[in-house]
Amino acid sequence: MKTLSSAEWLVISRFVLMGLEMLLIRFHLVRGQYEWRDTLASIGMRAGNYASNLLLAGVVVAVFAFLYEHRLFDIPSHSAWAWVALFFLDDIAYYVFHRASHACRFWWAAHVNHHSSQHYNLSTAIRQPWTGVLAGTWLPWFPLVLLGFPPEMIFLPSGLSLLYQFWLHTEAVRRMPRWFEYLFNTPSHHRVHHASNPRYVDRNYAGFLMVWDRMFGTFAAEMDEEPPRYGLIRNIETFNPLRIAFHEWAAMVRDLGAARSPREALAYVFGPPGWQPDGQGPTAVNIRAAWHANTAAATSTSAMAPATAPS
Repeated sequence: MKTLSSAEWLVISRFVLMGLEMLLIRFHLVRGQYEWRDTLASIGMRAGNYASNLLLAGVVVAVFAFLYEHRLFDIPSHSAWAWVALFFLDDIAYYVFHRASHACRFWWAAHVNHHSSQHYNLSTAIRQPWTGVLAGTWLPWFPLVLLGFPPEMIFLPSGLSLLYQFWLHTEAVRRMPRWFEYLFNTPSHHRVHHASNPRYVDRNYAGFLMVWDRMFGTFAAEMDEEPPRYGLIRNIETFNPLRIAFHEWAAMVRDLGAARSPREALAYVFGPPGWQPDGQGPTAVNIRAAWHANTAAATSTSAMAPATAPS
């Protein structure tokens, strides 16, 4: 009898946990929603992600090996301090990658499909991109290779980070203990990241640790009075994996066709998602600025309203 590999066990365990969450939601034992077409779309996205990663794995390994030949130092893989340092360096590399994937449309085109579901459950975690390697999203890890960390060392914490993030995609877990919420990424923090509410948009990029978001001003806490609204600013309303995977690339090509100058063309590709030549596009900065202005106006109006006379 064939013994299952660790990768096969990982796939099976994910589907078991997804099925368990479905049952608990179905019997109203935990919060959450599933929609079977949405779940099948996420499974299709994961299958395409596996296929593209296998197809391009040799390219990634070759690039990392080339960079390692030009390393500055020799960092031994048997050093405990090297592993501790790599944990933090990998985590900040993930933060840089994740934040850049929301700030640069070229990387957003590869990352957007992960945010395209209007539901938030464990199946959302497996809705992964097909074009991430082609878009060069490994770039933030290149400095670690040049420093002297062997590629096989780097791949391990990166894989563990993605494994850790699977459980974050659920509404079944309300809050972790306060100390845990402060230090680590949790389902509450990641629900904020997947929300399209102006209060939450483009916040909480963490992998393991919340320190980077708190340090660089991108942290937002989940507010009980404002539940997250999942999905995109403009939802694509499709369950077709092909459209989910390539809709933003197609939109980028259309915008390039309408560009009136090289500057506009560059901004359409490398500017923030939603950028428009008039500066009024639905970028995260504009959405948040409008929300702050509306909030300030509502507060001012409320403060100036005459008090109700006592009866």
